[in-house]
Amino acid sequence: MEAYKRGGHTVWDCKYHLVWVTKYHHAVLGGDVGNRCRELLRETARAHEMAVHAGSINRDHVHMLVSIPPNLSVSRAVQHLKGRSSHKLLSEFGISSRRYWGQHLWARGYWVVSSGERDRWHAGRIHQEPDAARARRLQRDVISRQVR
Repeated sequence: MEAYKRGGHTVWDCKYHLVWVTKYHHAVLGGDVGNRCRELLRETARAHEMAVHAGSINRDHVHMLVSIPPNLSVSRAVQHLKGRSSHKLLSEFGISSRRYWGQHLWARGYWVVSSGERDRWHAGRIHQEPDAARARRLQRDVISRQVR
């Protein structure tokens, strides 16, 4: 079993499975852009005392299994991850401003589920539907919940 993380007055192990997609599901995260995105997400996570346990960057979406400290809300953590990576990727790679008007690389919203075990996350990834189809379905679920 992994060691729990400790703070001044806390002992914790808070893991979350996060998924978010590119705006309009454009497949721009391949090659150098995907590698740079991976680096940026790791740097941002370290800067905010998050730990990335697993993850994958596909052409139009990102999966991450992340430990987030209890003093940082999940929404704030996602704001840091998506915000910094979007800003840096758009400026460094000159991704078409016509395609992503308003300087937003990521679609609104994200999907999150709390997860206690890394093994459960890996088992789910093996038997899931194709990544792009799953990401679209998850994004539709997020959007439909926002509309309600």
